[in-house]
Amino acid sequence: MKENQVSTRPLAIELFAGAGGMSLGFEQAGFDLVAAVELDPVHCAVHEFNFPNCTALCRDIRQVSGVELKALAKQRGGSVDLVFGGPPCQGFSLIGKRAIDDPRNGLVLEFVRLVCETSAKYFVFENVKGLTIGKHRQFLAELVAEFERSGYRVRLPWRVLNAADYGVPQDRQRVFLLGARADLPLPDYPIAISCPPRSDTLPFDVQSGPTVWDAIGDLPDAEDYEELIGSDSARVRFGAASEYAKILRGKKRDPGDFAYPRVFNPALITSSLRTDHSQDSRARFAQAKNGTTEAVSRFFKLDPNGICNTLRAGTASDRGAFTSPRPIHPTKPRCITVREAARLHSYPDWFRFNATKWHGARQVGNSVPPYLARSVAASVIRALGITPTKPAVILALGDESLLKMTMRQACAYYDVASDVIPQRIRESRTGVSTGNSR
Repeated sequence: MKENQVSTRPLAIELFAGAGGMSLGFEQAGFDLVAAVELDPVHCAVHEFNFPNCTALCRDIRQVSGVELKALAKQRGGSVDLVFGGPPCQGFSLIGKRAIDDPRNGLVLEFVRLVCETSAKYFVFENVKGLTIGKHRQFLAELVAEFERSGYRVRLPWRVLNAADYGVPQDRQRVFLLGARADLPLPDYPIAISCPPRSDTLPFDVQSGPTVWDAIGDLPDAEDYEELIGSDSARVRFGAASEYAKILRGKKRDPGDFAYPRVFNPALITSSLRTDHSQDSRARFAQAKNGTTEAVSRFFKLDPNGICNTLRAGTASDRGAFTSPRPIHPTKPRCITVREAARLHSYPDWFRFNATKWHGARQVGNSVPPYLARSVAASVIRALGITPTKPAVILALGDESLLKMTMRQACAYYDVASDVIPQRIRESRTGVSTGNSR
């Protein structure tokens, strides 16, 4: 499907899209993605690879207009049913002023602006749990008031949702605001799988979610394949898969997945570049107990029978380019690969990330797990009164060169300034900070 072909599904636009975890979840719920706006060219390239029927706009959100987004929806034969995303925000209160007027929170107001300019029927706002704590609650309350002044109602009280309650083997909590135009019914928050599950939103009819080992136990050890020293993909032999892993590998039908099928090679493992740990680190990793934090590295060692700790992205390039540590594998003396992290995040195996460990791990850690996003999106689908159907069209993924771009190459590809994202800063072996092209 091309951007100008008519869609019979409800149309959605994502702002601050990253690599596309929310995009995938909303597509799985039955939406067609019209456009994804993302400032970082490397993330934008990965989104373009995975969502070939979505227009990737590598732009500053302040340079995007509702008129432009509405035009893209019109090309697909409809109007904007939904705007969703998670804008970066500080949420700090200023003495005597509204927190939402803090310049550091300007991107949140851009989100509100584009919801209004597109006349979107619904919106989903996602952000960190910290917005619901202490002084940050003022910011969240002011955001709700801003939407209400703009002609939208918000489902209150807002909810903090944990991905572990929606079929994801990871403890990850995020706050969601669900809103509707004043003339439309409000969506409800999704039911956790610890309650009677909805078969139309999750691939599990169980009272508890999958474990770490359910997610990664069938994946071969990356260190058994020399190809993965210099490449992020290799032809491998997989092990016995859990029900969870069968679905992510495409070996079992997922009745709640209404995404477009993708063409991919199931014999390949991807996003699995190896990490060169020191022997000292390996010894410490091996001695650490499952479900505890290793004393020296402070890395968490996964418990195969538990769930993963929150996978994080670390800081952005302009704040030192620090990547949060990946957890230690539950049975191997190494950190998990990007693919293993993706499994723990509920990404299917066809979904690819930037070939580098640095970008790939950040793209997973920055994203909303697709299963969590799907559960939220399904609530909006129900409010729209739509019964989703599985598309017959099978999509070919994008050119793999999109996954191998450095920041400089991605900037050139999207014709944006080379300093749109500040250079990554690394410590050299002499202790001097140096910039590179990422």
